[in-house]
Amino acid sequence: MTTADSTTTTYATCPLCEATCGLEIVSRGREVISIKGDEADVFSQGYLCPKAYSLKELDTDPDRLRQPMVRQGQSWQAVSWAEAFERIEQGLRPIIEKHGREAVGVYLGNPNVHNLAGQLYMPIFLRALGSRNIFSASSVDQVPKQVAVAMMFGTALSVPIPDLTRTDYLLLLGGNPLVSNGSLMTAPDMRGRLRDLRQRGGKLVVLDPVRTRTAQEANEHHFIRPGSDAYFLFGLVHTLIEEGLVAPGRLAEHANGLEEVTALARDFAPELVAERCGIQADTIRRLARELAQAPRAVVYGRMGTCTQEFGTLASWLVDVLNFLTGNLDRTGGALFPRAAAGARNTAEGPGKGRGVRFGRWKSRVRGLPEVFGELPVVCLAEEIETPGEGQIRALFTIAGNPILSTPNTTRLQKALESLDFMVSIDLYLNETTCQADVVLPALSPLQRAHYDLVFYQLAVHNVANYSAPLFAPPPGTLDEWEIMLKLAGLLSGQGANADPALLDEAHLTGLIEREVATATSPLAGSDPAELLAALQPRRGPERLLDFMLRSGPYGDAFGARPDGLSLAVLEAHPHGVDLGPLQPRIPEVLRTPSGKIELAPAPIVADVARLHRSLSPDNNQATALTLIGRRDLRSNNSWMHNLNVLVKGKERCTLLLNPQDASRLGLVGGDTAAVSSRVGAIQVPVELSADIMPGVASLPHGWGHDKPGAQLEIAARHAGVNSNILADETAFDPLSGNAILNGISISVAKA
Repeated sequence: MTTADSTTTTYATCPLCEATCGLEIVSRGREVISIKGDEADVFSQGYLCPKAYSLKELDTDPDRLRQPMVRQGQSWQAVSWAEAFERIEQGLRPIIEKHGREAVGVYLGNPNVHNLAGQLYMPIFLRALGSRNIFSASSVDQVPKQVAVAMMFGTALSVPIPDLTRTDYLLLLGGNPLVSNGSLMTAPDMRGRLRDLRQRGGKLVVLDPVRTRTAQEANEHHFIRPGSDAYFLFGLVHTLIEEGLVAPGRLAEHANGLEEVTALARDFAPELVAERCGIQADTIRRLARELAQAPRAVVYGRMGTCTQEFGTLASWLVDVLNFLTGNLDRTGGALFPRAAAGARNTAEGPGKGRGVRFGRWKSRVRGLPEVFGELPVVCLAEEIETPGEGQIRALFTIAGNPILSTPNTTRLQKALESLDFMVSIDLYLNETTCQADVVLPALSPLQRAHYDLVFYQLAVHNVANYSAPLFAPPPGTLDEWEIMLKLAGLLSGQGANADPALLDEAHLTGLIEREVATATSPLAGSDPAELLAALQPRRGPERLLDFMLRSGPYGDAFGARPDGLSLAVLEAHPHGVDLGPLQPRIPEVLRTPSGKIELAPAPIVADVARLHRSLSPDNNQATALTLIGRRDLRSNNSWMHNLNVLVKGKERCTLLLNPQDASRLGLVGGDTAAVSSRVGAIQVPVELSADIMPGVASLPHGWGHDKPGAQLEIAARHAGVNSNILADETAFDPLSGNAILNGISISVAKA
């Protein structure tokens, strides 16, 4: 913590995206003087993107909420924390008493995964609520990949990660890591890493409907039709099998289902899929041979491969290809990180586990199956609108803005307006939270501790880095972990005055007792009381993190391994601790019931028939325009647009079109286009570029800051349009429930 007039240099990890870049922050009292990259950071080594500089502006933003807010008619009133929780109890209690707990839903936004308190305490809140109506941004993002790897390897975060520093050949689909900073692949300075790949003689091949910044760095770029990645990938698999190039090596004895994959691939010859994906058959065959013949190669797919109608199949085929070429769990290929804390694939007995189950319950209206304890967000609006038992009548939104982030947001907005009661936890009164009855303010990122529990499980190098809060929150302000626990107490019947400290103590005690009862734990048989005492005087997330680190794979086991990790060790190493490069982990990493890689999970095998049916020529509409998304380095979904440092300059919310399409439609750059889909219509400025594939249009997501009631002064001056007005909530990947945001059929005309 800084004092009133001293100048202090602090080292921290940026909490804004998956790259986990190290920061050097100079502050004086309560003022940030400068933010730059930490050149001594063991992972990022000084790299920084423009978003990090915005932390200062975010911290001081006058629109950022600092007190609980309660709606009074059409106006807002700042109230005390006690009054806010009393209002929540008054609003929720009659709904739960009359309609049951399923009448309360929850929407969790993307920032929760960047928040240590959200990761550690959200489960307590959700258990106390006891509702199955849980939704999150996962089902408009990465859940197809998690479904695929969970069925193949046993856990949702057992994602094989490209070994970028040692590979010779990277085939990349549906991702733009130079802009996204990596995604399901934690890797600061992607430009530097990809340039290093080429400079050492390696090859980067990118397939994308747009010649993105990443594609511009590649040796080779191919336009691919939106939503067709699974056809292309199956064409590669077919070629490997047909030409005798399958060589899984030592993994052959650790896998089931190779014969089924072989049979499935027969129907996807490159000559059959070429027209559907827009890539010539001889190119598909050549790329397959290059993958097989490269000394060390890896296939990586991201957002474009997830947010489409065959998202789970495409995600699965990426790892099937890595297996068939012998590059899964191989140095220079795709490896499993070994995170210091929180990873299920390092806990309990190695090599075998319970695997995963989906569809344990279904949504009330459309019968969509549960995935990882959540329902697909495409059915949120109908669950609010449709009368009957289990109708959602109250909603929590936590660090989320679904009115901008989820499909057919026009319908969702009307649904939210019909709720009996709504509570939000957020930094702002944004397009969604302005619908709430009570809004509880989140802290500035500079006021809370940080550790990337999830992203170190997805990192290209094993590291651990902890950041203490830079500034103390004002006296009486609650951290998110205290908010979660107070809500859990309230929902458990303890009332608005529930003591979060008592709930925290009970939660940690339960974790300790479970750990010492696990035979394979380094703490097996220890005295829980002694362990609890050894964690004092810490409290909250820091205490839980300390326990997780000390009982984890690198931990000190509370003294049994004196050189091991603890939170104190991380505090003594402000630039992070290097835990070494990724290493092969199969079979130890597996948690499937068989203890083997499941190459052909039954649900995936069954869905291949749907893919094959869609090869029909009726699906090849060369003249139709298809909409895809777009990322920008200075944008972070919907919640960073109120910062002038990130939104200034050239307008970025534009419809990107190929000049051929624009000419056919009678449009020129700067025109306003009228864009419509089955569910909605917008008007947006046109931008022309030969870097986008003919027949494809691109629009960035997260914009549309023109809704009355939101209090975002700067964002309103750079409103843009909401791309999700065009997204269809009836269209989704059936295996994961993920929304289709890439490959939307649209009509475009001059406005």
